[in-house]
Amino acid sequence: MVITGSDTPGINYLKSHLSECFKMKDLGPLSYFLGIEVGTSSTSCFISQVKYASEIIQCAELCDNKVTDTPLELNVKYSPTNGTLLSNPTLYRRLVGILNYLTITRPDISHVVHIVNQFMSAPRSTHYATVIRILRYIKGSLYQGMCFSFKSNLTLRAYSDSDWAGDVTDRRSITYRICVFLGESLIS
Repeated sequence: MVITGSDTPGINYLKSHLSECFKMKDLGPLSYFLGIEVGTSSTSCFISQVKYASEIIQCAELCDNKVTDTPLELNVKYSPTNGTLLSNPTLYRRLVGILNYLTITRPDISHVVHIVNQFMSAPRSTHYATVIRILRYIKGSLYQGMCFSFKSNLTLRAYSDSDWAGDVTDRRSITYRICVFLGESLIS
């Protein structure tokens, strides 16, 4: 038996069968799951993490009104030796871990989060300043997310972004991110 998203009798049958086998409860249409907010219309589905992003900003105690237009400064190369070593890197590591989860719905910060991830073992003041910049960017663009069209064609397209010998410590080339679209919807 194949059940699709528009097969209401099939979905109801599956729910009743599962409730016989497991203790479960139907919570209705999906609206919030694991920090991800889901909104649907007749033509699309929109996912975001506004509440989660707000909690990150509160965790970092960014109470001021400063925001930035970009998550990363232009033409800055980060290295493991710039800046002073953080005496207690716990907050840095926590914020970077939290930002990793936020990249699910915010691909615009994926590159810079990848950069700050590289310095988890020995973060420095310049790396922490970059994390604060990311948070200020998120604060200024809180309501961004991803939209998936229901009426998109089935054309598969992929894009990648990399640099040539861009790592300042060992001159390796880095592939930053790969985006895969199915029709007009970003799927990976």
